[in-house]
Amino acid sequence: MLPAPRPAVLGHAARVLLAAALLPGALPGALAQPAAPPATPPAAPPAAAVATAEPLLSGAGQRIYERTRERLLQVRTLLRTQDSQSSVGSGFLVDDGTLIVTNYHVVSQFALQPQRHRLVYASTDGRQGALELLAFDVVHDLALLRPADPAPLAGRGAIALRPAAQPLPRGARIFALGNPLDVGFALSEGTYNGPVERSFLPTLFFGGSLSPGMSGGPALDDEGRLVGVNVAARRDGEQVSFLVPAEPVRALIARGRDAEPVRAPAWAEITRQLREHEAALTESFVAQPWRSAGHARYTIPVPQETFMRCWGRGSPQAVRGLQFERSDCTMDSRVFVSGALLTGFLTVRHEAYDGARIGPLRFAERYSASFRNEFMGSDDRHRTAPRCVEQTVDRAGLPLRAVVCLRAYKRLEGLHDLSVLVATLDGSVEGAQGRFDAQGVSFASAQRLTRHYLDGFAWTDPASR
Repeated sequence: MLPAPRPAVLGHAARVLLAAALLPGALPGALAQPAAPPATPPAAPPAAAVATAEPLLSGAGQRIYERTRERLLQVRTLLRTQDSQSSVGSGFLVDDGTLIVTNYHVVSQFALQPQRHRLVYASTDGRQGALELLAFDVVHDLALLRPADPAPLAGRGAIALRPAAQPLPRGARIFALGNPLDVGFALSEGTYNGPVERSFLPTLFFGGSLSPGMSGGPALDDEGRLVGVNVAARRDGEQVSFLVPAEPVRALIARGRDAEPVRAPAWAEITRQLREHEAALTESFVAQPWRSAGHARYTIPVPQETFMRCWGRGSPQAVRGLQFERSDCTMDSRVFVSGALLTGFLTVRHEAYDGARIGPLRFAERYSASFRNEFMGSDDRHRTAPRCVEQTVDRAGLPLRAVVCLRAYKRLEGLHDLSVLVATLDGSVEGAQGRFDAQGVSFASAQRLTRHYLDGFAWTDPASR
């Protein structure tokens, strides 16, 4: 297919399962020919990767900072054998003042390799100490910590969570705190703009600046109660940042306050949480009917924009040669597992081709080349090489060429990346090609999603055959 547009959007099994069961009666076929990676809009990084300037503080902001400064912490991941920092974020005291909340991505290196890393905190008054990881929520990017020695932080109190029964009105002032750029503790004042629209995961829109190092810090209302946890910011806009709501924080505290500290690599627990996430995502997605692409000849599956955003473009009509129209749909949310592994999301795209200006022979050549240049992935640090099957599928008389590929995760047992590539085969000078990708799904979910996608192709009007 042609290169994807790049709209601005928000910002990862030892065995390999053959994909034959995804296409009833399919036989193993040749692997799709690699050319270029599948083009998808980039996800925004965690807030620890985005730098912005801090606005001036109001009197309310100064009061909030003075009231909560003793409950703010910097959370550092160090190499176990030395004091070199490998990541830095923020955190805050909760519950009875003996527990600390931060982002999962702030402590992910420790969670995945505790034998190589250790966690420490630094307070606003210069106290430092070791930390223990009690629990985490990888889907909502949260982690719960505890000081190994509670004495230095004793008596500081805790940041209370704003009650769920008291929703914050849009336009209310809120205050994000943390340690930006490792230069000192600070407060960023901004506006609460409600939940992010069309997001599968609950996320709050903060009209303010989040800088590197503020990840995991608290965002508070004017009474000093937690509204959300700093998590991400847009690199392509101004004052567009994002928070994890307080409710997942409340659930994590309840689940983790009495847990034993994490001592071993957390891959099994990460896998368990991702399995729950992918099952819910699959169920929600297949329950939605497809929208039509509006093509005169084919019904081409386009997802609802309930938790996806779609962008389209086409070739200039004045240009001679192959004409096309393209749609790219993707989820804003990604699940951060490590700096090299984002998973737990879906993408759908298609291209409709009109080759009337170039004739059947040239159209067949260009159309086939477009299908062959799709890249289905390769063996890498986290996933196996793809195993693919190819088959001709009949959709009520509409012949489709379908290639289905699975890549197994090496450390996330039972999870896969699914790619489904489809092309219509009936037209001599016109056709449609589509691609569906699901990152981090079970084999059963891959089967359901494949069937759902293939069922979305049909004739617009059977008389148009």
